[in-house]
Amino acid sequence: MNRRPTLLAALALTATTALTLSACGSDDDHPTKDSDKIAGADTGGEKSASPSASTPTSADRPEIELPSDLSYTFDWPKTGDKEKDAVLADSEQSIKAVDMAIVNQDALDKAYLYYYEGEAAAGTQEFIQNYVDNKAGLTGAYRFYAPEVAVGKDGSASLSYCEDQGKAYVKYLETNKVKKTEVTSKSYVIYHTSLKKNSKGVWVIQKIISQSGSAKCQP
Repeated sequence: MNRRPTLLAALALTATTALTLSACGSDDDHPTKDSDKIAGADTGGEKSASPSASTPTSADRPEIELPSDLSYTFDWPKTGDKEKDAVLADSEQSIKAVDMAIVNQDALDKAYLYYYEGEAAAGTQEFIQNYVDNKAGLTGAYRFYAPEVAVGKDGSASLSYCEDQGKAYVKYLETNKVKKTEVTSKSYVIYHTSLKKNSKGVWVIQKIISQSGSAKCQP
């Protein structure tokens, strides 16, 4: 399951139905199926790098450029732990990178593939492709909060966090029309991610699951 499932859930279309994209109303979790034809799906077997791997410089990282009608608030302050803070920083970039791929209408955008591998990369390509196929983009404001991060000695980590989608919407690219939807309990989503530190020193996402309407994330 990919990030922002409630947005994706409304992309189910038929030849005779109109686009009904929505920021609310996802089904609950379901596992993402691996495919050797999807970008990144063949990278999941790579060995984790040592936690002491060097941190990549800013020049090594893809530049994330997003339009002015998208805004982000990350209410996850630094922990004071170097590795935990690196997980949070890389996860923030991974979220924005996926949105940039949607904005660019490119399901193989290199920026998100910098932060996703294996099962997560496979599912994310499919997620982005749904937007591309339906000529749909994103607009609005996103807030992320209540992070819980843990780092193992073997170069693995886990991160759980909440997302408020109440002011996030789908935008039809051909008409520039924004589909605004009512805020409900399903506008609040919890994510659980599994990460590893790769040879570049980047915390990359291996797996991600989500649940809309999480009681933990309700305001």
